Amino acid sequence: MATAAPYLSVVIPAFNEEKRLPQSLDSVLAFLERQSYASEIIVSDDGSQDRTVALAREKLAGFPHQVLTVTRNGGKGSAVRRGMLAATGEYVLFTDADLSTPIEEVVRFLARLEKDQDVVIASRDLPDSRVEVHQNFLRETMGKVFNRIACMFAFRGIRDSQCGFKGFRKEAAHRLFGMQKLDGFSFDVEILFLAQKLGYRVLELPVIWRNSSQSRVRVLRDPFVMFLDVLKIRRLHSK
Repeated sequence: MATAAPYLSVVIPAFNEEKRLPQSLDSVLAFLERQSYASEIIVSDDGSQDRTVALAREKLAGFPHQVLTVTRNGGKGSAVRRGMLAATGEYVLFTDADLSTPIEEVVRFLARLEKDQDVVIASRDLPDSRVEVHQNFLRETMGKVFNRIACMFAFRGIRDSQCGFKGFRKEAAHRLFGMQKLDGFSFDVEILFLAQKLGYRVLELPVIWRNSSQSRVRVLRDPFVMFLDVLKIRRLHSK
C-alpha cells in the first residue's frame, strides 16, 4: 500500500560536516518526532571527503529520509537544489547544517505557508530578530553590503537574503529550484529574484540566530564571486 506524502520535508545541505551534522540531526529528529504530522529529512551531501554521509545514514536509520550523494563538490546552491527537487513534502524547508536558526522556528513558517504565503524566509535584520551570537564585524558588514547590492540588481524589499533557513510550498519549491542556475552561495538571491518575478508571495520573518564560527564562506574570495553572480541573474533569466 502506498504511503501518504509527508507534510514537511527538511533539506540539509552538507559538505564535510562530520563534526556538526550529528548534533544537528539529533535536534531535528527530536523536534520532528514530537510533531503529529509525517515528515522526512533529506541530507544533500556535496561530495564530502569525511564521514558525513555515513554518519547521516546512521543517524537517520529508522526515520523517513533520503541521503543524496555526488562524487564531486559542486557548491551549496547545487546541493540545496538537489535536495529541494527530491523533496516530497507538502511544505519544504532548507536549513544550514549548523542550525544557526533553531529548527523550532519552522512552526511559525508553516503557519504562514498554510495561511497565505508561498515562500517564507528567515531574517536577521528585522526589528524582532534575535541575533544571539553575531558574526565578526567584517562578515556582518559585508553581508549587509551584499544584500543592498542584491536589492539594486535582483529583488525588492528583502532585508536579509542569505540566512540559511527558508520554507516553501512544494509547488513553489519545485518550480523555483527547477529554474535555478547558480551553484554557489548566491543561489538564494536567484531564488528570491525568481520568486518575485513569477509572482509568488514572499514573506520575511524575524528569527533567533546564532552564528557558527565554522562558516564555509571565504571572506576574501566568495563575496566577489557572489557579486558577479548577482550581476548575471537577470541575464540568466531574461526570457
